[in-house]
Amino acid sequence: MILGIHKEEHGLGHLLTNKYWVIVIALFCAVLWGSAFPVLKVSYVELGIALDDRSAIIVLAGIRFFLASLLIFILIVVGIRQSPKVSGKVLPQLFLLGLLQISLQYFFFYNGLAHTSGMKGAILSSVGIFFVVIIAHFVYTDDRLDWRKIIGLITGFTGIVLINSGQHLTFAFTWQGEGFMILSGLVSAIGTILAKRISKEVHPFVLTAWQMLLGSLLLIAVGLPGLKPHAMVFTNKALILLLYSAFLSATAFSLWYAILKYNKAGEISVYKFMTPVSGAMLSALFIPGEHLTLNMFMALALVALGVIVVNYQTRIPKEALLRQGPY
Repeated sequence: MILGIHKEEHGLGHLLTNKYWVIVIALFCAVLWGSAFPVLKVSYVELGIALDDRSAIIVLAGIRFFLASLLIFILIVVGIRQSPKVSGKVLPQLFLLGLLQISLQYFFFYNGLAHTSGMKGAILSSVGIFFVVIIAHFVYTDDRLDWRKIIGLITGFTGIVLINSGQHLTFAFTWQGEGFMILSGLVSAIGTILAKRISKEVHPFVLTAWQMLLGSLLLIAVGLPGLKPHAMVFTNKALILLLYSAFLSATAFSLWYAILKYNKAGEISVYKFMTPVSGAMLSALFIPGEHLTLNMFMALALVALGVIVVNYQTRIPKEALLRQGPY
């Protein structure tokens, strides 16, 4: 399915414009992104990574996105038969984008997720979508806040506050956990704005592959010197989880761009609500000790509703939407 991006290839153009299949593919992408949360939490345990071992956590993130970048480069060359080359003047911008979207975002994301639950992480990750809406108001003259977006933002942020209130409504917040997850969303939003500008000169697939490659190499370079012997033990299960996490990033990005190519961005982006929903539910299902509580369910509903409201029938640039869910 990933290789059939052009209408003439394998007759998949009809599939990518069929509204029912488009919904299925959009929801599938959102579920893939949502599955990243339990996969990473289980990976930490399976690899034997200490939760305070930032070097090992950073290297793990670097390896994942290095593998994902290779998969997308293969897709570019073999699937859509486009050159992955970029001009020298664009490389500094791609490096900056890789620094923001991969290195910094996933430094905060991986370390934050290590110090909070998978369910909370899935819900908190949606803060990036709301930050994009806020920042876009000050950057783009044609993407201002209106009452609908404001209501969506209030709804979403209410859910985020509720998720940190704890089961007994006692505010539970740590910078290394919930704080890092929110910072991850903020960095992602800033990177999204930068990505929109660069995507005018670079094909979105090529841009995504390069940002993943450069950002992952920086993560590995930073984490490798402090990596202790046997800090990560790659069992067969751990290796499968790593390969899956790389696969989900490459596949979700590819499929998401494929449906955005032939459909209205505002109509497709509504289905982003399924990312925190699936992330929380899969975490409750696969992570020992995690269960959906009443306030967790209420927070999840508010965040999902907020995502739907701020995105419904909005004209968000396709290039920006492509990078709103790179979990």
